[in-house]
Amino acid sequence: MTRFHALLLLALTLPAFPQTPKKIVVTGRGISYIPDMKQLAPNVTFVEGRPDNMLQVVADADAILGEITPAIFSAAKKLKWVHIYSAGVERNRFPEFINSNVTLTNGKIIQGPEIADHAFALLLSLTRGINRAAVDRTKEEWPKGAWKAIELRGKTAVVIGVGGIGSQIATRAHAFGMTVIGVDPKDISFHPAISRVVPPDRIDTVLPLADVVFISAPHTPQSEKMVGEKQFELMKRGAYFIAVSRGKLYDTNALVKALDSKRIEGAGLDVTDPEPLPKGHALWKFENVLITPHIATVSDGVGARYRELVLDNVARFAKDEPLRNVVDKIKGY
Repeated sequence: MTRFHALLLLALTLPAFPQTPKKIVVTGRGISYIPDMKQLAPNVTFVEGRPDNMLQVVADADAILGEITPAIFSAAKKLKWVHIYSAGVERNRFPEFINSNVTLTNGKIIQGPEIADHAFALLLSLTRGINRAAVDRTKEEWPKGAWKAIELRGKTAVVIGVGGIGSQIATRAHAFGMTVIGVDPKDISFHPAISRVVPPDRIDTVLPLADVVFISAPHTPQSEKMVGEKQFELMKRGAYFIAVSRGKLYDTNALVKALDSKRIEGAGLDVTDPEPLPKGHALWKFENVLITPHIATVSDGVGARYRELVLDNVARFAKDEPLRNVVDKIKGY
């Protein structure tokens, strides 16, 4: 037996070197997962983070489940991982954190089904006139002769942002018989529901084709107000505009102008800028605008997906395995 083989045999027979104990500070909805996390990762210490103790308990923490701020980041000297429960991470993108080696994960992808459902609920309410019927119901009348509606089959949808939400919107649009064009900076792999994808700097070439424009992209410095007055003017007259990701992606004043001029047929907004939309704002006055208070993420199924993702990533982190839903902190998604 050579010396190399002897050393190899010795290495295989020695007990595994114990992993360095880890500490995770848990805030928000993750607190309810702590008993299950302890079962999955018995070598990890879990500490509940509260406003009155957060700066103290993060001092020796390896990870934080919940929001990160400059003060918390400065106090967390050993930090290696932060998990944000939501899909949007813009509130957590400050320079010190962005430029660090700390891994960031989030709730992208898992929120796709209910947000896509909500996007189509808004669209169908407008295209089928459900919004008008709901209001007319209080009059106890039957104005069938004045009814107007359009069918989606044969129409074109432009989906801005083809990630975990946008891909689900595309699937639903395709099922309704629509042609789907995506707008995304990434090279999107083949998706049977999407006819083609163009980069954001080519968005103006596809907006004139759109009967419906869906906004489902993340908010970053590059995407802020990417749909402005010029883009609304480029849309096909009579198009619908549906926003379900972040209100800062479109210019609110430009949308009001497009509605005033009847350039677009209607809008469905789960997100606005500012948010909450204040009383007296012009958008409240339009009968062809549906506004919901940023509730597209709510469903009876998303909670289980949140939990599964967090538990899986905690188990992975405990074993030094690759994490799911890693965010590019520079790009913001």
